[in-house]
Amino acid sequence: MNEAVHGRTAAPAEAGDGLEWRRASYCGNSGCVELAATADGVAVRDSKDPDGPVLRYGRGEFAAWVAAAKAGEFDDLCAG
Repeated sequence: MNEAVHGRTAAPAEAGDGLEWRRASYCGNSGCVELAATADGVAVRDSKDPDGPVLRYGRGEFAAWVAAAKAGEFDDLCAG
């Protein structure tokens, strides 16, 4: 079953989906997000739940998010 998450469709990961998942070198043992290139964009999943939902974004959408993160638009979310 799919569920909408912030305007995105979350679909279960499929065994043998052929995606090459990777995570940032900053990830620790507590888990983090993993990313994989797809034919039309980027797939994102929780490393602690590799068989769980996968969010899929178009390349332009993902590039806009990365640019916003680099510009500091989400820094307030990390403030403790």
